[in-house]
Amino acid sequence: MVTKLVQKHPLKGTQTIEIIDDTVNVQIKLPFKKEESLTVMLTVLNQEPVISKSRLEFTSRVNNEALLSLFLAKPNAKEFNAFVALLKQKIQEEFSAFAGLKTGTSSGLEGNVFEEPPTFDEPDTARTAKNKEITAEGVEEAINMLREHLGGEEIGPFLTALESLKSNPQSDESLSQVLNEFHALGSTQGAILTYAPYIATLLSDDPFSF
Repeated sequence: MVTKLVQKHPLKGTQTIEIIDDTVNVQIKLPFKKEESLTVMLTVLNQEPVISKSRLEFTSRVNNEALLSLFLAKPNAKEFNAFVALLKQKIQEEFSAFAGLKTGTSSGLEGNVFEEPPTFDEPDTARTAKNKEITAEGVEEAINMLREHLGGEEIGPFLTALESLKSNPQSDESLSQVLNEFHALGSTQGAILTYAPYIATLLSDDPFSF
């Protein structure tokens, strides 16, 4: 099982990507520069990556921005494909666990990621509260967990949006506001999902589409 991938690029240095529990850690060593490190929660990543020029990118479930970028087929196609297949599987498992869904093996995990890249459909950005099982109790629990572990100053607007959604769980407007405020949180998104996993159920148009 390939849980670590070391990729070297003649101009862009060396990056080490490692899957550790519910995160993926990246260490980047650039010539004549200080080593950089990055940790990304698996639950915030889209399961299906996209190919961008010479890179394979895993994007955010919220805004589709690239959060994890791999050099295609490095160090070789076999190791690369094995690592990507495992990473996709772990993303599915972690998100399913957060959202309380049954874990299963998606057919999208099969095949050669580099040699036969999948065709990706344009994401459907429309989100509605009506097709989600949102409950006031679930939202309230998320609010309590966030207040306990993160406080209220840094994520104040997000908590306000959640309070509005708690008052009317089937409101499309309230749900849209929650998603907009979550998008604005940037790097705090991972902590939000860590302490309030119920939020993950609000981020996908159809959680059962895995």
